[in-house]
Amino acid sequence: MRKVYGQLWLAIGALLVGCGSGVSSDEQARRAYLGLDASIDKAINLGFAGYNAASSANIPAQMTAGAASGTLKVTGQVDQGSSPNKNMRLVPEFTAYSDDTKLFYQTVAGQPQSLTMQLKGIPTGTLSGDATWNLDMTGELAGPVTLTLTFTGTLQAGPGQTVERKPGTTRITGTAKSGPGLYTIDVTR
Repeated sequence: MRKVYGQLWLAIGALLVGCGSGVSSDEQARRAYLGLDASIDKAINLGFAGYNAASSANIPAQMTAGAASGTLKVTGQVDQGSSPNKNMRLVPEFTAYSDDTKLFYQTVAGQPQSLTMQLKGIPTGTLSGDATWNLDMTGELAGPVTLTLTFTGTLQAGPGQTVERKPGTTRITGTAKSGPGLYTIDVTR
């Protein structure tokens, strides 16, 4: 009889953990981050595309699609002048963005969204930056997600007079948080 009650309580507990709309564990925070993982590189690359296309302090809006649906758009400003050091202040905007058809992300209106980058020693110097994204997540998991990131890397000259990240040198660290769930990020690309 004890075994039956024990199994019943385990089943009820499993149902309770699976119910609800918010991210409720570190594992679910990890899944929330994995749904955004590719978007971090996309946002940084859109920042570089805007930098390379800029003819004034305002960079032209840069946009890409999620692998499954939606869009990611980056707008913002870059320092002017001929200095080999530049700062970019960018704003990412997610609209029904998904890379896997399981999780969808939307920018939360009125919440801070930022992506800042410092380019030093252009075109072959260093990159550093940070990002804070407040997103609403729907799909297999639902609720608010906050990504807080820092990154460092190396620059390289691209085709023509462009600047880009050197592959394999960008280290991204930070956290993905939603509800009580927290996931620590530490990747190099």
